[in-house]
Amino acid sequence: MTANRIVVGVDGSAHAARAVRWCAEHASGLDAEVVAVHAVDLPVYAAPGMLTMPYPPLNEQQMHDLRELVTGDWCKPLADAGVAYRALVVEGSPTTVLMDAARTEDAMLVVVGRRGRGGFAELMLGSTSHQLTHHLDRPLVIIP
Repeated sequence: MTANRIVVGVDGSAHAARAVRWCAEHASGLDAEVVAVHAVDLPVYAAPGMLTMPYPPLNEQQMHDLRELVTGDWCKPLADAGVAYRALVVEGSPTTVLMDAARTEDAMLVVVGRRGRGGFAELMLGSTSHQLTHHLDRPLVIIP
């Protein structure tokens, strides 16, 4: 197994799928394993008469099903290209989860789509990619 790693953010969006395809095309040339990272960002809701409350965390079966989706569907271009890859599903905000994964995996590069499932319509970049441009401590590729 190679020591080079690329972290790619995945969320099921078309932009994330393009980021995965970019990794499938370039990982071999960089002699890199791809670590596909999906952040489960649990929303917060307001209950009547209460302060805001987070939704309950996913149970073990839901996390298993989500890992299967990430590994089997969202990472299919990596498997089809014969690229070594792993998938991580982590609870937390996408920016924090991706930065933590990049540090933990000692990634040489982080790849994300320009926009994902969240984001604000008024931004050219999605909020995650925008935040990464300001806070990530390693090279970042943003795929349009």
